[in-house]
Amino acid sequence: MEGMVTLSKREQTRLKVLNEVERRVISGMQAAVLIGVSLRQTKRLLAAYRGKGAAGLAHGNRGRKPPNTISDEVRRSVVELAGTRYAGFNQRHFQEMLAEREEIGVSRSSVRNILLEAGIGSPRKRRPPKHRSRRERYAQEGMLLQTDGSPHDWLEGRGPSMSLLGAIDDATGKVPYAIFREQEDTAGYFMLLREVVVRHGIPLAVYHDRHSIFRVAPDKVPSLAEQLEGKLPLTQFGRLMAELGIESIAAQSPQAKGRIERLWGTFQDRLVSEMRLAGITSITEANRFLPGFLERHNIRFAVTAEVPGSAYRPVGDDFILEAVFCFKHRRTVGLDNVVRFQGHRLQVLPSFERLSYSRCIVEVHETLNGTLKVWYRGQYLVICSAPPEATLARQPVLAPNIRPQLQTHPARPAADHPWRRRLLPVRS
Repeated sequence: MEGMVTLSKREQTRLKVLNEVERRVISGMQAAVLIGVSLRQTKRLLAAYRGKGAAGLAHGNRGRKPPNTISDEVRRSVVELAGTRYAGFNQRHFQEMLAEREEIGVSRSSVRNILLEAGIGSPRKRRPPKHRSRRERYAQEGMLLQTDGSPHDWLEGRGPSMSLLGAIDDATGKVPYAIFREQEDTAGYFMLLREVVVRHGIPLAVYHDRHSIFRVAPDKVPSLAEQLEGKLPLTQFGRLMAELGIESIAAQSPQAKGRIERLWGTFQDRLVSEMRLAGITSITEANRFLPGFLERHNIRFAVTAEVPGSAYRPVGDDFILEAVFCFKHRRTVGLDNVVRFQGHRLQVLPSFERLSYSRCIVEVHETLNGTLKVWYRGQYLVICSAPPEATLARQPVLAPNIRPQLQTHPARPAADHPWRRRLLPVRS
């Protein structure tokens, strides 16, 4: 209706107080105290009320567009990009991509309001909250790494199924390294820990689940050598951590290692969307894309540790990388100086230390690229491929004068054959 003025509660209070002043019920100073402004401002409001009536109390910017309002063109662009190029991105990630790649600087709350007005909700579904107590972070970077693997449809059907193996620092939330593998396997965890050691150093402890990669089944009986040495049976990865002096901690539930579980939730949202945007279709392309993503992720999500510095232990000068990050198997050298391992025959050659290694207990090192080496007392022995044994080289050969007998059907006797005649009883 023309001439109608809408006042806020604050303005209605001012109108009521000014009416009391006009009727001379209260003074101007009392009115200033009631409406919370100075006496000078009260006189200005009273003059505006006397000149324009109640409309004089309305704010002067009412009905005008704010100077920092988002233009309709930007709103249309945000809605269009949310439904096409960045479909499936969560709102925070979408807002970061708008600023980084589209040069559209809008806040997350503005993006949320624009999308809600367009009827586009967040693609990320959240579970109802549960009450859990929060564990304090470790004080310094490198004191504890949480590690795990996440099988997921990372390529959304554009390529093979993969598992992402990664680690997260408990103190800072940084991801020191991650790698895509066809499945969660021991070799993948070897590669993961090797890169962490090369880039940062040896962590003090590793927190993991109770997968068979990390721990031996409780009902497994130790071997005779383990019983004589008084050692518990270890997996290959358990043996690796023991050699590096890393404490192995097994979590009793997924919630206990919640930091890396939440990391997988973030990666399954952000990493999947960015790999789709980059057109990744293979595990090789995904591993090439991963370092840049991790660098941006660490800048965005990492926090400052309580204690500055690093708890990673540096490796010594005598540290041989390939002698540690490999699969190790004990074998006894044969009398012919040959080591047998999974169908391979490795001939040990003489060295300056000794001419023969027969009956010596050595370690066969299977490197991550499949190469076999023989380790004995702190050094690699010189080996070559041994010829097969005579029993394997011997092939069955038929003598030239002996012809193989052909399989024939047995001859059937004729109908009048004596065997077919009925024998009559002999009479005395």
